[in-house]
This record gives sequence, structure tokens and C-alpha cells, in this order.
Amino acid sequence: MTNRHQPASISGRTLDEDLVRGLSRRKREPEWMLDHRLRALASFARQPAPSWGADLTMLPLEDLAYYVTPQTAAQTSWDDVPSEIKTTFDKLGIPAAERKYLAGVGAQYNSETVYHALQAALRKKGVIFCDMETGVREHPELVKKYFGTLIPAHDNKFTALNAATWSGGSFIFVPAGVKVELPMQAYFRINAPAMGQFERTLIIAETGSEVQYIEGCSAPTYSRASLHAGVVEIFVGPGARVQYITMQNWSRDVYNLVTKRARVEANGRMEWIDGNFGSGVTMKYPACYLVGPQAHGEVLSISLAGQGQEMDCGARMLHLAPETSSLITAKSIVRHRGRSTFRGLVRMMPAAHQAVARMKCETLLLDQAARTETYPVLDIRVDDARATHEAAVSKVDAAQLFYLMTRGISEAAAVRLMVGGFIEPIVRKFPMEYAVELTKLINLEMEGSVG
Repeated sequence: MTNRHQPASISGRTLDEDLVRGLSRRKREPEWMLDHRLRALASFARQPAPSWGADLTMLPLEDLAYYVTPQTAAQTSWDDVPSEIKTTFDKLGIPAAERKYLAGVGAQYNSETVYHALQAALRKKGVIFCDMETGVREHPELVKKYFGTLIPAHDNKFTALNAATWSGGSFIFVPAGVKVELPMQAYFRINAPAMGQFERTLIIAETGSEVQYIEGCSAPTYSRASLHAGVVEIFVGPGARVQYITMQNWSRDVYNLVTKRARVEANGRMEWIDGNFGSGVTMKYPACYLVGPQAHGEVLSISLAGQGQEMDCGARMLHLAPETSSLITAKSIVRHRGRSTFRGLVRMMPAAHQAVARMKCETLLLDQAARTETYPVLDIRVDDARATHEAAVSKVDAAQLFYLMTRGISEAAAVRLMVGGFIEPIVRKFPMEYAVELTKLINLEMEGSVG
């Protein structure tokens, strides 16, 4: 007799048309989605890997499991989730978080969503929060209208890979005028060696609506590299507001290559807030296309790079309408031969009259071996716009460190205090519980940084 709670079998190590067709068939997808996958597969085969940015030469694309067979179907009751999966997510706090204050929760384990729930009051208002597969099956016209229109499969090699093999992720729709006052949340967990996780997230916020979405990512350490190549598309309607918060804590053997983009209509507001820790390599540049007058885009990011880590992060703002505004704020901490790179792009097109943009990046180096680089680009194609860039690199201040130590504080604790002050402007943007988690993650990463 087969135990339905046995470890998931790993399949799909040959990336070909048979795998893509089988994946689409398993998910009971309409023909248009299969066609989308097959075109993306062809695009992936044609495109080279990026020749700029982080070193991807050791990424074993030919050795990845492109799909990990799930143990169970997605559940809407936490009690029905298999025990070994439940134990993993219990440690990450999903049930506790849901009980405390979340409007909706989703959990993805390897390739599939294992749990999804949404408050009944929000369902009555027409809010949709489900896994992406359910969105394709139950809301096909809505999904087809937006899916892949902001980030086409041919955008880059890894968006093509995602479009061909995507599995899991979240679909959120907030009707006009509805304000989701409590945050929605999803967790993504890689729990198998040498696998690829390719979730797809689509958020549609109609006119005057508001929603906050928080994603957490984690993975245990294995001896073989894994790939996370998620794609996020967000559509912010006129006067709507969306805040997307990421708390990433992948293990060192994960390549985190993510594409995130938002389209913001008139008077809309989009905020990306990123916490990037763990992972051996991260390449991530959240973008806003400001297409309506007075649209606003904002990216606040914090990263920590240590031994064997390369954090290549930044943001992109495209101003396409008058009186649009954008703000990019990036802070990075580098130690023990880690490498941090900031890449920022602000482009103001001829129609972006009186647009305003500010780009600011700061790096704190904790030792002599730490390395940082900055690549800001201001591409201004209109005469009456304003754009500024600021960059600063600093070291732990010896005088401040000495002062704190004279007060009886150990050197390690003093460095943590100084790091805490450095990141405080971004940490306070996180909800309280996540600000605490962010601080704990940094303190954990900082262990052994002194001495």
C-alpha cells in the first residue's frame, strides 16, 4: 500500500516539449496556455544567458528538476495539509500569521501550492486570492487579458523558462473601490536539491482599490545548486495602491533570478519593498512603468552579501506620462568577500513633462575584503523633468564603535547596533512582525562578522 505522505518524487529533468505538454495536461489548462508555454520554450532555447551582471556560469540548467511531483492537492484547511509539509511551514509561522492578522495566506512547497485560504468577508466583496492554476481554470478571461502582457516570455532567458514551466504562484484580483485592509501573504519553499521553482504571480488592482502582498522565501542547504526564477506582474489601476513586500532567505546554493514589473495608471501608487538575504546569487530589479499622469513608483531594498554571495540588485523606473514621480532607495551591507552591485535605471520619455525622480544607494562595508559596485543610469528625454542620484559607501565608524564599547557593549553587539541604524529607514516600512523578522535575519547573518 502506498503512503500518500511519502517524500515527493522528482521528475521533469529533461526540458522538452513532452515535459511542457505533460505539465499543462496535469494542470488541466486551456489550449491558449499550452500554446503560450510552447512558444516560451522555443524562446528559451534561442536566447543566451545574460552576459552582464552576476556570474551564472556555474548554474546547472541541464541538471535541474523542472517539476517536483506534489504529494497532495492544494488545501483550504491547514488541518488537511500533510504532516511533513505542515511541520516545515509551522516553523515559518504560516498558521500563526494567519490567525493573527492576515487577510489571505498561500503556501507553495517545491513546484505546487499546498495551501490557500482567503477571509470570507473579502470573497463577498469580489476579491480573488487563489493559486495561479485555479486562476487560469476558474477565471480564464481575466487571466488571459493580463498574463504575459507586461513581462512577455521573450523578455529574457529566464522569463522564457518561467513561462514554459511555471507552476504555482498567486492570482489576486481586487475590484474597484475595495480596500483590503489586512495583508495577503504567500510562502515559497524549495525543499529538494537541484530543482527549479518557477512560480507565477499576477495581481490586478482595479480603480481606487488597495492591497498589500507579502511573500516569504526559504530553502535548506544542499550540496547541489537550485534555481528560483519567479515572475511577478502587477497592474495598478487609476488611483489604486499596491504594496509588494519580499522577505527572501534562500540558502547559499540557490540562484535567485527574478523578474518583477508593475504598470501604474493615473494617480496610482506602486511600492516594492525588498529584503534580500541568503542565496548564492541574486539578480533582481523590480520595475514600474508609470503610464498615467501623476503615477508614482517606489522601490526600497536592503541586501546583505557575505562569503560566497553576490547580490546584484536595483530597480527600474520608466516615466511615460506627465507629473509622474519615482523613488529608488537601496541599502546594502557587505562583509567577508561578499559582493554587492546596484543597478538603477530611470528613463523619462518625451511625454513625461514635469516628472520627478530620485535614486539613492548606500553601502556599508564591514571589512577590507568586501566589494561593492554601482551602475546608475539617468536617461532623460524631456526638458522640464528633474532627476537626481546619490551614492555613498561607508565603513563601520571606528570612533562610534569605540564609544559603544566604552559603554560596556561588546564589539559584535556594537556592530549590530550600527548596522541596525543603517537599515532603520527601510526596516520601518515593514509591518511590525516582519520588521522584527528582518532584524533577526540580519543579526543571524552577522554572526561571526567581527573578530
